[in-house]
Amino acid sequence: MRMCDLKEKEVINCRDGERLGYVCDIEFDINSAVITKIIVPGPCKIWGILGRDHEYVISFCSIKQIGTDVILVDIDTEACLVKCIF
Repeated sequence: MRMCDLKEKEVINCRDGERLGYVCDIEFDINSAVITKIIVPGPCKIWGILGRDHEYVISFCSIKQIGTDVILVDIDTEACLVKCIF
């Protein structure tokens, strides 16, 4: 599976059915070339105009299923929400 294939899939949390968004980036181990985390943009600021300052960093072991158009994860959204570093 390529990165462009992952970017087309919507990430949904199994715990509460919340749509988190689409994969925007990945982290991987350069020694083993294994994906370790996927990154999904967090919630918008005021009315979606001012952009985003948080993102969901989801461990690859939290992924339960990768389907044709969705990725199902089982996470605590508050624990995975981190501040963006620009």
